[in-house]
Amino acid sequence: MKKQRHVALVGTAVAVALLATGCGSDSGGAPPQKIKPADQAVGDGYGGGEDGASGKKDAPAKTLKVKASAKLGDIVTDSKGWTLYRFDDDTASPSQSNCDGDCAKAWPAVPAEDAEATKGIEKSQIGKVKRTDGSLQLTLGGWPVYRYAKDTKPGDVKGHGVGETWNALAPDGNKASGANADQLKTVKNAELGEILADGEGRTLYRFDKDSAWPMKSNCKGECLKSWKPAKPVDKNKISGVDPKLLTTYKRPDGVQQLTIDCWPLYWFTGDKEPGDINGQGKDGDWHAVTDKGKRAGAAR
Repeated sequence: MKKQRHVALVGTAVAVALLATGCGSDSGGAPPQKIKPADQAVGDGYGGGEDGASGKKDAPAKTLKVKASAKLGDIVTDSKGWTLYRFDDDTASPSQSNCDGDCAKAWPAVPAEDAEATKGIEKSQIGKVKRTDGSLQLTLGGWPVYRYAKDTKPGDVKGHGVGETWNALAPDGNKASGANADQLKTVKNAELGEILADGEGRTLYRFDKDSAWPMKSNCKGECLKSWKPAKPVDKNKISGVDPKLLTTYKRPDGVQQLTIDCWPLYWFTGDKEPGDINGQGKDGDWHAVTDKGKRAGAAR
């Protein structure tokens, strides 16, 4: 009888522990993955050859302006309204650009000449750095300044978050934070209905080969080149989602991954614009996610 009572108590303790965590967990054994620093694809050019709204991306910035963005907070643009960016692989002290070759085709350097501050930007923050080709590039807060070839009109912020290393510039040279923007939200998709998106507007997906109990990601190795683990969120900065459904999963490489209803969430590198659902039905195993963590729609 004593032995039976001991087994029952152990079983009860295990059940209580599982209820307390909400999700089972199995870290598996995937090796650490290196995220590529930038989207190098340039497409068919910049959409125009002259300065101004047609889109030449290597023209002087002239008067730097501060623009309020609902998604990103205050960002910096040039005199024509084109968003300006910084690259995490560069350095600010000392200033140095590490974007050359194909990278510089996708991310044209902004020339240092003919740049001046306006309200909201300190004149002392503006500087210049010599590039490997001898040209002088504009810096803000020490960070080399770029435009993005895939921004097609003034006000576009398509470069923000690319490769997790490119960010729109804040007025002090830091990354635009979007401190007031939702980090997780539901969005309406014409084909799938309400689905989850991250703070950048990227559709979030779940993988049929993962498991929710125990909570485990089976996206490893080559899989992680196309499917990036979604970052944890501040539960005070979500919209349309029950915060009780959200938790995190610690991957084998130590990265914390966002989960909903115990399902690990990912974004797809094949989605190029906010709202894209190119990953829906991919290989029959990937699906956009509802606010309850369920698979959205049917595989395309």
